[in-house]
Parts: sequence; C-alpha cells; structure tokens
Amino acid sequence: MDGKMGLSIWMVLCFTLAHLVLHTDSIAVMSVDLGSEWMKIAIVKPGVPMEIVLNKESRRKTPVAVALKENERLFGDSAVAMSAKNPKVVIRYLQDLMGKHSENPQVELYRKRFPEHQVVAAGQRGTVVFKLSDDLYYSPEEILGMVLNYSRTLAQDFAEQPIKDLVITVPAYFNQAERRAVLHAAQMAGLKVLQLINDNTAVALNYGVFRRKDINATAQNVMFYDMGSSSTTVTIVTYVTIKTKDSGTQPQLQIRGIGFDRNLGGLEMELRLQDHLAKLFNEQKKTSKDVRQHPRAMAKLWKEANRVKTVLSANIDHTAQIEGLLDDIDFKAKVTRQELEDLCSDLFERVAEPVHQALKVSELKMEEIDHVILVGGATRVPKVQEVLLKAVGKKELGKNINADEAASMGAVYQAAALSKAFKVKPFLIRDAAMYPIQVEFTRSVEEDGVKNIKHNKRVLFQRMSPYPQRKVITFNRYTDDFEFYVNYGELNFLSESDLSIFGSLNLSAVQLTGVGSSFQKHSDSESKGIKAHFNMDESGILALDRVEAVFEKLQDEEPEEESTLTKLGNTISSLFGGGSSETDGKENLTDSVQDEEEATSKAEKDGQEEPETPNEKEIPKEEENNKPEEQGKAEPNGEKADQPETGEDQASTEKPETLDKKVEDVGKEEAKGPESEKTEEVKKPKGPKRVKISENVTVALEIQDLPDLSQEEMSQSQKKLQDLTDRDLQKHEREKMANSLEAFIFETQDKLYQDEYQAVSTQDERDQISAKLSEVSNWLDEDGYAATTQELKAKLSELRKMCKELFFKVEERRKWPDRLAALDSMLNHSTIFLKGARLIPEADQIFTEVELNTLEKVITETTTWKNETVKEQNKLPSTQKPILLSKEIEAKLALLDREVKYLLNKAKFAKPKPRKEKNTTQEAKNATMEDKNTTDSENVIAPEKNTEGDTENKEEVEPGEAPPTENQVKSSTEDGEAKIPDPVVLESSKGTAEGKLESKSDKHPPDEL
Repeated sequence: MDGKMGLSIWMVLCFTLAHLVLHTDSIAVMSVDLGSEWMKIAIVKPGVPMEIVLNKESRRKTPVAVALKENERLFGDSAVAMSAKNPKVVIRYLQDLMGKHSENPQVELYRKRFPEHQVVAAGQRGTVVFKLSDDLYYSPEEILGMVLNYSRTLAQDFAEQPIKDLVITVPAYFNQAERRAVLHAAQMAGLKVLQLINDNTAVALNYGVFRRKDINATAQNVMFYDMGSSSTTVTIVTYVTIKTKDSGTQPQLQIRGIGFDRNLGGLEMELRLQDHLAKLFNEQKKTSKDVRQHPRAMAKLWKEANRVKTVLSANIDHTAQIEGLLDDIDFKAKVTRQELEDLCSDLFERVAEPVHQALKVSELKMEEIDHVILVGGATRVPKVQEVLLKAVGKKELGKNINADEAASMGAVYQAAALSKAFKVKPFLIRDAAMYPIQVEFTRSVEEDGVKNIKHNKRVLFQRMSPYPQRKVITFNRYTDDFEFYVNYGELNFLSESDLSIFGSLNLSAVQLTGVGSSFQKHSDSESKGIKAHFNMDESGILALDRVEAVFEKLQDEEPEEESTLTKLGNTISSLFGGGSSETDGKENLTDSVQDEEEATSKAEKDGQEEPETPNEKEIPKEEENNKPEEQGKAEPNGEKADQPETGEDQASTEKPETLDKKVEDVGKEEAKGPESEKTEEVKKPKGPKRVKISENVTVALEIQDLPDLSQEEMSQSQKKLQDLTDRDLQKHEREKMANSLEAFIFETQDKLYQDEYQAVSTQDERDQISAKLSEVSNWLDEDGYAATTQELKAKLSELRKMCKELFFKVEERRKWPDRLAALDSMLNHSTIFLKGARLIPEADQIFTEVELNTLEKVITETTTWKNETVKEQNKLPSTQKPILLSKEIEAKLALLDREVKYLLNKAKFAKPKPRKEKNTTQEAKNATMEDKNTTDSENVIAPEKNTEGDTENKEEVEPGEAPPTENQVKSSTEDGEAKIPDPVVLESSKGTAEGKLESKSDKHPPDEL
C-alpha cells in the first residue's frame, strides 16, 4: 500500500515539474545599467552569451531621456535631439529625484540646474512630480518606468523573443527609499526585477568573471574608481577563492570599503562650461538679450559644452561654435583645457576624498591595494587621472576594462545566474550594506518606586554588514501588545550635505497585536520571547518577514508518528522549496554570509543568541527531548529569558545559519533509514518532553521614510503607462499604414508604364487605375494627416482590389516558365521510371500491376491536361484572364511526385523473393554428399556424442576445408546478412548492373559473408 502511495506521489511530482517547464514564458534575461545620463542594456539568451543590446541608432548606449509631447513620446537619442528645440518637454537625470521629498536639497539642486521644468510637490507622499500642463503630471517613478519599458522593447527586438526578467544596477549609496522607488518604477512597467545590484558590485563581478584563473587562495585587493555623469564611487574589493560544500572551491568577491560623492561627475563640469560659454556670448554683445534667460539657447550651449569637454580630453584647445544661437546670431569661441580645469578646480580637489573614505572603511592601507581600475566616462578627463594617480601613489591606473559596459555585463551575468534557464559558473558575492540599521523600543522601568520610560536601541545590521542576511531579534520582557521602531543607526560618517540629502532616518514603526492573547492562551507554557524575523534581500532592501510568540511546554504523551503519506509530502515540499522561508533567495551567486558573527553592543551581551533554524516554527519533539541541555546553554550565565533584569531588556540579535548548513542537516535527516529510526526510538529515555510552540503575531507596519504607493495609486500609474504605450503603438500602426499607402501609390503608378503590365492590360484599364491612384494621392496630401488607421487601411484595400486582376495576370506569366519546365521534367522522369519498372522480371517484380497502372494513368492524364491547357491558353489574348494557372500546375506536380515517391519507398524496403527451383537442385546435391559421407564413415569408430564439442569442431574445421556452398550462401541471405538491393534506377533495363550481379552470384559464391 505504501509503495503504491509513494509511486502516485512521485507521478504527481513529475507531472508538476513537466508542467512548470512547459509553461516557461521566456528564456532570455536582460540587465539595465541605469546611470544618470546613459543606460546600457545587455541580454543573455540561448546561443547568445552576454551581449550588449544595440538601440535603433545601432549605438551601444542609450541616453536616459524622455520627451513627453502632447501626442507622442520620444526616447533616447530622439529625445535628446528634441531638447535643443523644446527643452521643456524633455526630462533627463531622473536618478537624483528617486525617493526624495520635495524639500530635499537634491531636488532644489535639480530645479536650479533645469529651470525649464516645473518640479512641484506631490500629494500625501510628499514626493515630487513633473507638471507638464494643468491636467498632466508625471512622477519620477512613472518616467523611469517608461525608460525601463523602452529598454525592454530594445532588448526584445534584439533578442527576437519576449523578455520580462531583469537585473537593474543602482548606486551603492542608495538608501532604502531610493531602492524601493526603483522597484516601483519596474513594477509600473510590468517587469520582474530579479535583483537590484549595486553598480560597483556589478563592475567587480565583471572584472572577476573574466579573470577567474587569476583568483586564488591569496587575497587580492582591487580599487575601482567610478566617476560617472553625476556622482563618484570608490569601491575596494577583495578577491579570493573559498571552499563551498556544494560547488567545491569557487572564487568570491567581498566589498570591503565604499566611498562616494553624490554630486561629483561630468555633469557638473558640463554645466560650468555651459555657463562659461553663455558668459562669452553675452560679452560679445551682439544682442541685448541675456542668453541665460532663453531655455532653447541654453540647451544648445549645454549640448555644445558636452562636445567641447569630450574633445578637450584629447586636445589642449578647441573652438566652440553654434549656428543661430539666439536671434539668428552665430556663436564662436575658443576654449582651452586649462580654462576648463580652472573652472572646475574645486571639483578636482574632491577627487581624492572618496578614496580616503573607502580606505578608512576597509581598514586597509594604500600599499595593500594591488590595482586601481578606472570606471565611468568622466575618468577620461586628464586632470581627474592626474589627481587620482597622485592620491593613490601608484605607477599607473588600470584601464583594462570597458569603462562604459562593465556594470551592464556584470549585471547580466548575475541575471543569468538568478534565472532558472541558464547554468553559469558560480561566483560568490558578499555585498555590503552601507548604512547601519537598528531597532528601537521603549519599556516601563520602576526604580525606587518611581516608574520611568526607558529607551532601548539594538543594532540589527552594522555598517558594511554583508547581505543578503536574515536576523532575528527577541523581545523577552513584553507580555502584552507593544510597538517598536526600525531606524537607521549612527550616520556620523556622512558629511552635513550628504546627511541632509539622505532624508528621513526613521524607516518604519511596527505595532504588534495579539501578544497578550497568545500569553493567555499558553499560560501553562514557558515563554521564549517575541521573535521578529528580519530579512535584507539581495537587493539590499530590509523587510520584516514575520513576528511570532514562542513558548515551550512539557508534554508527557507520546508523540504520534507521522504517516508515510505525510513524510513523502514533506519531502516533495522541500524539493519545491516549500519549507522554511529562510532558505528563499539564498541560491545562485550570492553568498549568504552567516558564518561571520556580528559585533553586538554591550547591552546585547545580556541577551540570548541562538541560530535561526529552518524549522523554528515547529521543532521536532524528539529533538526537544534529546537536547534540553543545549537549549539551556543558549542563555548566558544560566539566566532564563523571562527573568527580569534591572536596566536592560533582553532583546537579542540572533545569528542565522548558512543555507549550506541547512541543506546538509536536511540531507542527514533524509539519509536515516527506517532501521535507524527504530533504534533511536528504543534508546529514547521515557519522561516529559519539551515541545516548542510558535504563534504568529499580527503586525501593523507603517513606513516612515517614504510611504509606498497604495494599490490604487500603483494601478493608476500602471494604467497611465499602459495607455501611453497603447497610444504609441496606435501611432506607429497609423504611420506604418500611411507609409504603405503612399508606397503603393508610387509603385503602381510606375508599373503602369512597364512593358509586362502594358502587355496584359488595355489602355482603358490603365487609365482607370491611374485616375484612382491620383485621387487617393491628392486625398492623402490634403486630408491624410487627420485620417485614422482604419481610413488609411480602407483606401489601401480599395486600391489593391482594383489592381488585383492586373497584378494576377503579370504574376502568372512570370511563374509559367519555371512551373512548366518542372512539370516537363517530372513527366520525363516518371515515364522512364515506369518503363524501367515494367522491365523487371516477373520473378523479381516488387510492384503490383495496379500500382503501375495507376502511375501510368496519372502520367497520361497530366500530359493530356498540360498539352490541351497550353494550347487553349495560346489562343487567348494576353489581356484576358489566363486559364493556365500556376497553382494547378503545382497540384499536378504534387500528384506525380506522390505516386513516384510511393513506389520508390516500396522498392527501397522490399526484400528479394526466394528462388524455389535453385533451392531444390541444391538440396539434391547436399543429399548426395551426405550419403557419400555416411558410406565413408561406416568403417570408423564413432566417438562419444558431444553436441557442443561437435559444433565447435565443425566451426573450426569447415572454413579451412572448402569454400562456402551455394546452400550456405542462400541461408545467410535468408537470415538477413546479405545486403538489401539498392532502389531501382530510373534508367534501368534488361542489361543493368544489378542484373549482372545477380546472375554472377548464381554461379560463384561471394568472397566474404
């Protein structure tokens, strides 16, 4: 019974796996390196490992820009080109506005840099929106969602298949609110984000993947200096190989230190050069107007400043020139590299500061850094390299990776690793959280008869803590509903400006209900505290998974043994990952980093530290009974969790275990056979058993840094973006239809004067078609701009219907020569085949008379039809509809081909018929030889009968005594050892080569069998 039940479960398992495989929507994955000025897109699909996506202009990077006109949207280079004409509708540099309140200094800086945009405060969330008109507003998340959707369109066109899964890069200094804002934008675009990966981590991964052979047990420290358009980030990474339980020795990268400057980049240099060019133009006094007051002229100056800055990276001077800058006045001025360096002298002084920050955090010295690698477009400025080289004290700076594409390539490698459709070589990642996070709570304390409120803090994640990681904090003093807060820790390492940009230091307020009722329900049990389970996932986003009240009680009754069905069900659930939620998100390339103990505060030492196990909710009763002493050891100094202690709460941070350990434990448990289980049951001491009871607590979470979008707001934003996408598709379809109509008119008007069209039409017919074409062309020029797609489609259908017969007659005459030649060839070969088949001797004939007559009938009917139809067609004038149709010729060809192929296949697999007369003669000869052998053997004493020995001796002697007889040849033929004759050759006759071979084999035995 158990065997049948297990078989049924495994059948269900196999069916479910097959169902999951068959319903995979898409195989390809993509990555988007989302910079402030540019985005780089990469894909991985079967047969295309890690390739940069080319945009519609065949460029490898696309500007992050959106032009929002009244009836259309433009992206990328088209939007940038529009900015010189109408800068108010082109929105760029969205990264500085993600997850920011309206009063944030970064928002004020954006308004100052781009005064043409109306950036106003939003409603309840306190964020900002772009006001394009009185009724049209777009949030930064919505605009970023448009950009991400456009990136998916480019990737799908390049991959030629749908894509939904992606990895997005974000700056390492992004806090929780900024990261959630990016996820909201992706959700609005209908994308599934596998991970938000820090751009510096993606660069480090790309660097390590292509230098896997150079990584060994000796740690290598590499510094990546990334200066982009709007910010600068310095990262110190350690590469080393480590041993893993599953994959053996694998390379690993660990983020050791990070330093950054939010506003140091190429954009600030361009804006200063733009202001310098504006000043030079005003000094020329060619007009009384101030060029700074005209957004269109400033947009032209910004574009020229960008070009001049790029040229000055390779030249000491260059001339800036713009035609018709303002009031049709041309501008021309010479700019030197020294002038640019003087304009940005204070910026170059800030180049080395992120390096010092990263070294301080990593606790490394510059001498311990093996290489300094340049990343980002702004590092191409000579002065930046000069200052940086002096700061790091190296002989040279590394330029051996692609400064523009390294992050996107590293991110797409991670996307392939996270996707279930690809298998990549493991490369472990230990990323680091830049900002510490702590839990704060208050409780009432009575001292000398006076009740006071005490404020407690417990560090949950320290600065540069590895992630992804899970933490559990236990509250041991609460027996009723209470509230605690999750906030950022000490941020004294940030400057005042960075701290003001950072935003709110409060993350969330958590209100717990149901604590008191759980204590009342389990009043006879021992409390083990209220456990709050936190998770910082691969994207660096903190979440509160659940809160539970844990109790222990003594139980005298024997636990009921699980049924076989329950055990098999639990095994299958574990195969699907349906066990503890603590194992989610721990696979692929990311190291879970739980073997490194977090440094706890002094107050935390009074609390208990326990590893979080996969079965924390329901610990097996056997384990509880067998290990009571170990549970007691988890509490330091032998104090119980519920004992009061003056001045300190017993909240504690518990260390999570690694996924590898969990997998190993599960494997050990599954490896135990039924016999070992029986042995353990015998050895168990009888007595009370400890049972752990967990009861979920209701959680009310209030986000305090930046409220998330409500479900209604998210739906509205998704609908808004989908409506824009549909409108763009309709516009594209209309333009496509208008182009098709216009192209049809021009092509048909030209065809009316070609000889082959004039030969099959009369002058009246051509005049009618020409008049209709002119009529539609005039309508298209006058009213076509306002016509709908359906109207354009109707006009095109009308023209095609009028010209259908003309085009048909021309097309048929074009097909006649090839089709008739093919039919003649088929008739010729079929006739020859039929003649050869009828010449086969009756004894060897493999075709029936009915089959041959059928083929002959088809050949005759086809020949007759062809001759009569061609004759009738020649009598008709060329202007009439033809009666000789190409589709009928193709049908005749198909019929002939089918009949001939049928006979050829029959000949290919036919076996030769046995020849009775020759077999009879041979049997008589064999009988005579046997009689003779019997007579000769009468005077010989016969040995003892040994069938097997006789057989062996016979096999050994016969080949040496005489060649094989005709009877042996015939026997081997009947056994299938002889070769099957080849198909009949079409040109065969009585004297064919096959016939000669057969007659020869009758007289002489073959040389080999």
